[in-house]
Amino acid sequence: MTRPLPIAATLALAFLPFIAAAQQPAAAGNADKGKQLTYTCRGCHGVEGYQNAYPTYHVPKIGGQSAQYLVNALTEYKQGKRKHPTMQAQAQSFSDQDIADIAAYLSNLKKAK
Repeated sequence: MTRPLPIAATLALAFLPFIAAAQQPAAAGNADKGKQLTYTCRGCHGVEGYQNAYPTYHVPKIGGQSAQYLVNALTEYKQGKRKHPTMQAQAQSFSDQDIADIAAYLSNLKKAK
C-alpha cells in the first residue's frame, strides 16, 4: 500500500512544468538579423537630440543598452504593459526571436552619450 503525497508535494509536482518553463533561458539573438530588423528603429532612436513633435518627449538612445533590458522593454510593449502606441505597434510585429535578435544587435553598439 502506498501513502499519498502531502499536499505541498502534490502542488509542487503540479507546478513543476511551469517553473521549469519560466527558468529556461531566452532565445539567443543573432546580431546580423537584428541589424536588419532595427532599420526603422534608427529613424527615431538613432537621431541625436531627436524629440517627437506631439506629444513632446525625448526619444531615448538604445544603442549599448543591456540585451536583457531591451528584451524586457520590447516584450512589455508587445504585451501592452508599457504604453506608447508607436512602440506597441512595432513590438507586436516582432516574434520572440526577432526581439532577441534586436537586443543582440543593439546591446553591442557603442553606448550613446
